[in-house]
Amino acid sequence: MKELFNYIRKFGTLTPEEELLIADGLQEITIQKGETFIEAGKVSRKIAFVKEGVFRSLYYNREGDDFTRYFIYEGRFIGDFYGFADQNPSLEYIEAITDGVLLAIDLHHFKRLEKDIKIWPVLFARLHAFVAENKLKVASTMLNLDAKSRYIHFLNHYPGLANRVPQSMLASYLGITPSSLSRIRRNII
Repeated sequence: MKELFNYIRKFGTLTPEEELLIADGLQEITIQKGETFIEAGKVSRKIAFVKEGVFRSLYYNREGDDFTRYFIYEGRFIGDFYGFADQNPSLEYIEAITDGVLLAIDLHHFKRLEKDIKIWPVLFARLHAFVAENKLKVASTMLNLDAKSRYIHFLNHYPGLANRVPQSMLASYLGITPSSLSRIRRNII
């Protein structure tokens, strides 16, 4: 719980009473490896803070191949913020790569926080803008790099994560084949 409030404090100040109000509505959810937290085409009823585990955002092409868009791990928020706020169907899946534990906020509690915590809408907007900006920065950077540089950027941007995700998912994220990733790894070591 401490990690959650440390993260939230980056975007605004809460009183101890407001933190208690937030904590009151949190639900700890355990998700098994391979399960989805968000499914494309369905309305997201929860957003969550990752207490333990690694997740990925992904989509499928028409042939059924999956493509990893980004990774989410401990100390980050997870969910389809747009779909959650507007109650529109999600455009992506979020899948557990490892077993995970989430601290989830459902829509009912979120609406209560909007009403009872004066700074909540601003705080959440700042948090959401921060997440969206980081995704955009990483995606923009990756577009301008060759495969080896994308892998090195990944190692720097996600320290320690390369050993926690399957090679096929990492290769998908980098936009290369698993065999190309193996070659790059051999040449870097």
